[in-house]
Amino acid sequence: MDKILRVNMTDLTTKIESVPAEWAGHGGRGLTSTIVAAEVPPTCHPLGKLNKLVFAPGLLSGTPAANSGRLSAGAKSPLTGTIKESNAGGTAAQLLSRLGVKALIIEGMPKEDKWYNLHIDKDGIAINEETELVGMRNFAVIQALEARLGKKTGILTIGPAGELKMAAANISVKDPDSKIRSHGRGGLGAVMGSKKIKFISINGEGAPGVKVADPDKFKLAARTFAKALLDHPVSGQALPTYGTNVLVNILNEAGGLPTRNFTTGQFAAHDKISGETMHDTIAARGGKTKHGCHAGCIIQCSQVYNDKDGNYITSGFEYETIWGMGADCCVEDLDDIAKADSLMDDIGIDSIEGVVMFAVAMEAGIIPFGDGKGILRLLDEEIGKGTPLGRILGNGTASVGKTYGVTRVPVVKNQGIPAYDPRTVKGIGITYATSTMGADHTAGYTIATNILNVGGYVDPLKKDGQVELSRNLQIATAAVDSTGMCIFVAFPALDIPECLPALIDMINARFGIALTGDDVVNLGKYILKTERKFNIEAGFNASHDRLPDFFNFEPCAPHNLVWDFSDAEIDEFWNF
Repeated sequence: MDKILRVNMTDLTTKIESVPAEWAGHGGRGLTSTIVAAEVPPTCHPLGKLNKLVFAPGLLSGTPAANSGRLSAGAKSPLTGTIKESNAGGTAAQLLSRLGVKALIIEGMPKEDKWYNLHIDKDGIAINEETELVGMRNFAVIQALEARLGKKTGILTIGPAGELKMAAANISVKDPDSKIRSHGRGGLGAVMGSKKIKFISINGEGAPGVKVADPDKFKLAARTFAKALLDHPVSGQALPTYGTNVLVNILNEAGGLPTRNFTTGQFAAHDKISGETMHDTIAARGGKTKHGCHAGCIIQCSQVYNDKDGNYITSGFEYETIWGMGADCCVEDLDDIAKADSLMDDIGIDSIEGVVMFAVAMEAGIIPFGDGKGILRLLDEEIGKGTPLGRILGNGTASVGKTYGVTRVPVVKNQGIPAYDPRTVKGIGITYATSTMGADHTAGYTIATNILNVGGYVDPLKKDGQVELSRNLQIATAAVDSTGMCIFVAFPALDIPECLPALIDMINARFGIALTGDDVVNLGKYILKTERKFNIEAGFNASHDRLPDFFNFEPCAPHNLVWDFSDAEIDEFWNF
C-alpha cells in the first residue's frame, strides 16, 4: 500500500499517512506541485519554517519500464520565489517506489542549532542527529555513507552550498556508480539546508516492490515503448553516441549558441568543446562514451570523462554545463570544464546557474573571459568555503549582476537562462518567459521542433507558431514529469505513433485504470495552472513573464535578430 512519509523538523517527529484520494492519481511533478500548492503559503519565506520540501517518485518509477527512474523534488524556490519542481536520476526514485513511498514531505525547522539526517527503510522513517558529515562535500559524504550503511544505500545529500543556504544550491542524488546526479535548478539544496538535514539515506532491503495490476499488458506496452526509444535517431543514436553535448555544433551552426555572456550566437572555438570532440577524447582516454544515470536507462546519454592519465574527472557531462563554461565564458579547455563540473557536483551548486553566473562575473571583471583556472579557484576557494564573495557567487546570476551593476544579466524570475539564445531560437524564448519556474529549457523544449525537426518544424527565426509550440510542449512536459520518465522520451513520443500510446498503456496497466490521451493532456494543463495559481498568490503577474530588456535592443549575430514579441503575444500563452 502506498504511503506518505511526513517529517516535522520542529518537534522532530515522523508520521506515516495514507494517500489522500485527491493525490492518488498523481506522481512526480504533479504530486510535488499539488502538495506544495496545498500546504505551503505562497508568500512565505522560502528558507523559513512554513516552506516544505517534497520528494515524489513518478507514476512508473520502480517498474521495469525503460527510463523511468526519475525523482521529483518540490518546494517554494529561494532563487525564483516561485513554486519549483526539479527532477533527477540516480537510485533514490526506484528505491522509494519499491518501499511504497508515494511522497516524502519535510516541514518545519529545528529549534536547536543541530544537524540531522533522515533514514528511510521498510519500517518507515527516522530522524537522527548528524555530527560526523556536516561540512563535508558530496563525494566524501557518499563514500562515508557507503562505508556506514552499505553500497546499495540510496543517498540524497547537500554540500557546503546547501548548508550555507546559497540560492543556487542543489540536492545531490547518488547514481548507480556512486557518483552524482542533481536536483539542480531553483536552489532546493538551500531549502534542505534550512531544515538542517545533511542527507537522506534509503535502505531498500525487504521492500515490497511495485505491484503491477496487469503484468501482461504492461510487458507488451513496455516492449513497444523501449523499441520506440531505440528506433528514434535522437534518443537511439545521437544521444547515446555524443551525449547532450551533440548540440554544441548544431546550435553554433544555427547561430543560437550564446557566447561571451549572450553577446553573440557563435563561438569560434566551438569544435574544441563539441560532442564529437568530447566523444573522441573520452574514447582515447578509456572513459565511457555512453552511460545511464539510473538503472533501466536505455538512452544512455551520460558518459564518464577521464583525464589524460585515465583518471576519473566527471560523469553526466551535459551540454548546458559545457556550453556555459565554454562558449558563454569563452573557456576552450574541455578538461577545465570537466573539473569545474565535478567541483560543482562536489560543492553542491547547480551547474547551469553556476556557468551562467560565471559569465556575468566575467563581465563584471571578477575574472577575465576565458579564465578556466579562475573559475576553478572561485569554486574551490570562494563558493566552496563560503567567503563573502563566494556567497554572492553562490546566490546565482542575478545576485552577481546586482552586486556589480551589470546590465546584461540573462535571467527570468531570477534564474539563469541556459544554452539557447531566444533571439535566434524564438520558441525557447517563449518557454523561458512563461515557465512557472523561471528560465528553464526543459519546461518546454522547443529545440526539438525549432532545431532538430522533431515533431515537425517551426522556423526558429520567425515568431509564427512559437507560442503554440511552447504551450503544447509545456503541457506535455508537465505530464511526462509526473511519470518518472526522462524528458528525452519526448523525442520518440513526438515522431513515432506507437510511443505515447505505449506510455499511457503502461500507466493503465500499472494501476488498472483507463486513461486516454486527453486525460494526459488535461493532467499537464492542471499542473501548469496549479503552479501558476501559486505564483500569482506569491505576488507574480504577467509582467514577470518577460525576458531581460537587453534582448529587445541588442541584435544577436550572425542573424542579427532581437527578441521581438509584444507583451500581448507572450501573454497569449496562458489562453488554455
